[in-house]
Amino acid sequence: MIPAKDDGIQLYLRNKHPAGQEKVGPERILLFVHGATYPAETSFDLPLGGTSWMDYIAQRGFDVWLVDVRGYGRSTRPREMDQPPQDNPALARTGTAVQDVAAAADFILRRRGSKRLVVMGWSWGTTIMACYTVQNADKVERLVLYAPQWLRSTPSLISGEGAYRKVTIDSARDRWLKGVPEDKKATLIPAGWFEQWAEATFATDPIGCKETPKTLRAPNGTIADNEDFWSRGKPVYDPARISVPTLIVHAEWDQDLPTPMARAVFEKLTAAPYKRFVEIGEGTHTILMEKNRMQLFREVQTFLEQPRDFPVR
Repeated sequence: MIPAKDDGIQLYLRNKHPAGQEKVGPERILLFVHGATYPAETSFDLPLGGTSWMDYIAQRGFDVWLVDVRGYGRSTRPREMDQPPQDNPALARTGTAVQDVAAAADFILRRRGSKRLVVMGWSWGTTIMACYTVQNADKVERLVLYAPQWLRSTPSLISGEGAYRKVTIDSARDRWLKGVPEDKKATLIPAGWFEQWAEATFATDPIGCKETPKTLRAPNGTIADNEDFWSRGKPVYDPARISVPTLIVHAEWDQDLPTPMARAVFEKLTAAPYKRFVEIGEGTHTILMEKNRMQLFREVQTFLEQPRDFPVR
């Protein structure tokens, strides 16, 4: 637990690295942040089939970290989350989330004695990490955007009013499988994986896990940002100001943030020294926990291990 930049908030920071590893370069220090609804730990470090994505990266010599923004996972839930949602405005808007990531990044850089690190976000987390990169270009080695958010012309799959919303396991499953062909749904998620994820994820809410049915409280800051910015044609950040190597990775059946969004961000990365776009077939917004997850892991790993100044042949 580390302090946020404002008083009264503690942030959950988790780390894995090879045993005995003393020091690595900035290209091998990585910080991951979650999306709009679920915490980082039960997505990035859930040992499905015995291995998590965090394990996979750490086993290849990386110093890997994840952080939960306030209101998510083990991080402090603002007191407004103990009140009826309609009593307060949306919590954890993107600007606040960027400051939480900045607190985590500064802690890691101090701890490791490094000036830079790699940052990676999923979904809303791509906006958080892109904003952090624009504001802290001198601290970012490279950037990974997994399922990036961009201007929206179709309705969002998440909604809610007030400070936070409540999600159920059934609604989580329905959203996950949105857009998957009927004949592919039964084999998309290996047996037992959804149940393992749901049990771990909903257990992170000490109040919601005691309700019947179980619920998970999630801050509505990203929904408010969507209403005020993305759905009004106003980007939260300018991709042209990203000046580090950038990877965008996306899945074919992603209905939360469809392919045109990812393509639009890619086209606007005009200042990146180099950029890469990868789309993986037969996967959803949550491909990191599906049968084709290893394709995602390998594509991201290839980018992470690519020398920054590789020769042109």
